[in-house]
Amino acid sequence: MSKSIPNDQWEFSDLDETMLSFEAIQEELNYKQAQDSLRNLVNHLDLTTEEKNGLEIELDNLTGMLEKLEQSLVQIAAFGMVGRGKSSVLNALLGHDIFATGPIHGVTQTIDTANWQLEKDQQIKGLQTVALSGWGNSQIQLIDTPGIDEVDGETREILAHKMAKQVDLILFIISGDMTQVEFGALSQLREAGKPIILAFNKVDQYPETDRLAIHEKIRDDRVKQLLSPDEIVMIAASPLVTEITQDSQGNLKQKRRRGNPEIEPLKLKILEILYREGKSLVALNTMLYADDVNEQIVARKSEIRDKAANQLIQKAVMTKAMTIALNPVTVVDLLTGAVVDVAMILSLSRLYGIPMTQQGAIALLQKIGVSMGGISASEFVTTLGLSSLKGMLGLVAPTTGGFSLLPYLSIAITQGSVAGLSCYAIGQVTKRYLINGASWGPEGPKTVVKRILLSLDKTSILNRIKWELGAKLKRAS
Repeated sequence: MSKSIPNDQWEFSDLDETMLSFEAIQEELNYKQAQDSLRNLVNHLDLTTEEKNGLEIELDNLTGMLEKLEQSLVQIAAFGMVGRGKSSVLNALLGHDIFATGPIHGVTQTIDTANWQLEKDQQIKGLQTVALSGWGNSQIQLIDTPGIDEVDGETREILAHKMAKQVDLILFIISGDMTQVEFGALSQLREAGKPIILAFNKVDQYPETDRLAIHEKIRDDRVKQLLSPDEIVMIAASPLVTEITQDSQGNLKQKRRRGNPEIEPLKLKILEILYREGKSLVALNTMLYADDVNEQIVARKSEIRDKAANQLIQKAVMTKAMTIALNPVTVVDLLTGAVVDVAMILSLSRLYGIPMTQQGAIALLQKIGVSMGGISASEFVTTLGLSSLKGMLGLVAPTTGGFSLLPYLSIAITQGSVAGLSCYAIGQVTKRYLINGASWGPEGPKTVVKRILLSLDKTSILNRIKWELGAKLKRAS
């Protein structure tokens, strides 16, 4: 006869099952969102050849992260000092030797990887660990890294820490009480924001009392501020077993050999983490890394586009200054200056990938002109007032034997310089507007324009324009 279960137990069981189902659904949603977000980022990088230069590794890693999500790939990396048994731990998890081990200092010189194949309904000393929930054909990749204390290990340590940003779970291997070097490395890895399991390896080499004392010291003192007790396990990845044998003469001989790995606590801890929150963990870690790479891409794009924008603005400045300086007709001066400003705004919009029509550029120029106030008014007055005088001096130059050319050039340089300064300011304001995604942001255009104009060193800009314009006008004459 089956034993009946009270209603309250049934209710608890149903609630518990419902909560697990909800968590699984939420985990799937998180994973799908991460996939869509990263795919959109990879497919819409909008980078020129120049912008890609120097970011090849980051872009490859970004594509690799997308493939990782597509393949449901979990990456687990082992870190630790030389001689702590990192490779042996990974081999024990795999069930066979893949990673090189040996007495040579620093056997692992580069980052090595191997896939950990989990069998369905795998048993560990009677504890059911089963395959990862909802993972289908998921893969678990184990990664071995060089020792953190290697000779000339700074480069490899940097490489290991870069790897820590990409992996989903970190195994930190020690084989006794922690050293200062190990504590420092563990603290740095903790900053990567990844789950860490501290594996106290080679416990077979300590008497039980010493082993427990070391474990307690590590747990309650060394890593108390970094890890919880649940994140520390004791293992023996490649234990030494002593055997006593007797030869034909009856003499007893002692022989030591490698025994079976005692790795179950670590294996179970890994699988518990992955079973409980594996997909969310991979999704989160992937997006964190993608965000880091995206920031580098944005910075690179901004740097290159800012340089190109400044070159474009400088070219427009000199074009406008020269055109107005050489043109004696007042109306044509004003019209030509506006044409150059509109052309500059359209060129900047294409550079920043913001579509803009000619009418839109004119409307933006008008809005900037009103917001610029003083500079626009100065340009208008200067152009209007000096054009007539410049034209008159140009006309009388033949009758004065060329003596009127000197004041003509002086007026032309002044007029062109004011026009160039106005063009420069319009270019810088337009650039900020486009960087903000064709908006002024939370502030109005007048505030943005005022801030930019205040940041400009008008004197040095004006002097630079005067010097360059003067040299060109003298060559032209």
